Amino acid sequence: MALDYTESAALMQDPAFINRVKVACLKFADYILNEATTVPAHNTRMGWARAAITNPDGTAQQYTPPVVMDSAVQDAGVDAEGHSLITDAALQGSVEAVVNKLM
Repeated sequence: MALDYTESAALMQDPAFINRVKVACLKFADYILNEATTVPAHNTRMGWARAAITNPDGTAQQYTPPVVMDSAVQDAGVDAEGHSLITDAALQGSVEAVVNKLM
């Protein structure tokens, strides 16, 4: 079941979730830094990756709201304490999808 607005807003401010988004962003940035230069939009992707590595906290803050709104995060729900139930692997996919959409 999708999160309601209150749950979504709370998750956007959850330090543990923001830290998970930060790690996923850094993992994706590392992947981009090692990809072939022939990948479409490589220069744009490299710029994003460098910015993410330089300012991981700011990147996490910027990307957490749209990640929370991703269907996989919404569908995973939250536990009784309001922490996301999405797995790390699924969250990685959500972060990468959001970054690619906004890049």
